[in-house]
Amino acid sequence: MKFIRMVGFASAVALATAGCGADQQVLVGLVRDNPLNVAVVTLPEEFIGAASAPFTMRAKPDELLVVYFGYTMCPDLCPTTLADLRSAFKRIGPTSDIVDLAFVTVDPLRDTVDRLAPYLSSYVDRFHVIRTTDMVELKTAEEEFLANSSVTTNALGVIEVTHTALAYIVDDMGTVIDELPFGVGADGFTNDLQILINNINKGE
Repeated sequence: MKFIRMVGFASAVALATAGCGADQQVLVGLVRDNPLNVAVVTLPEEFIGAASAPFTMRAKPDELLVVYFGYTMCPDLCPTTLADLRSAFKRIGPTSDIVDLAFVTVDPLRDTVDRLAPYLSSYVDRFHVIRTTDMVELKTAEEEFLANSSVTTNALGVIEVTHTALAYIVDDMGTVIDELPFGVGADGFTNDLQILINNINKGE
């Protein structure tokens, strides 16, 4: 299993936390000077036993949306990230109910909704199954997030998947306000989501 890591995140996390007092709140993820806006991205949301519906990449009013590109057969990155998110929700408590997950499969031929829904429900309660078999549509969506993925078959007939290992936190305007890389762990997710939830509750 291969993945695409954004270079420099580890050092960014270290710099964000170094020299900060315990009373200071600092996001450990990437906050861009010119944030991405992904409100133009609409992909099919799939449901078990029901027709799909368009899903736009922005949170509900005064809520947050965590967007992640991955696949159910991922041996490490996806389950680790989802477990970190689950731990963060438990630590934060009831106020985390304003955070949804949109999981975009990069392996749609193998990832059916019947596979995706129970997979995601084993980690979180609030999620959206995002799946398109139109690869042009998927690639266009990835470009808006500056993400990438590939599904190839090697000489031995083994399917190999790569994908960007970032969790994107999106607000209700479709702005990506934080990007959490693989490796920040449950502590990183808890820290950033708690800060962003507090900001919403304070009307910021």
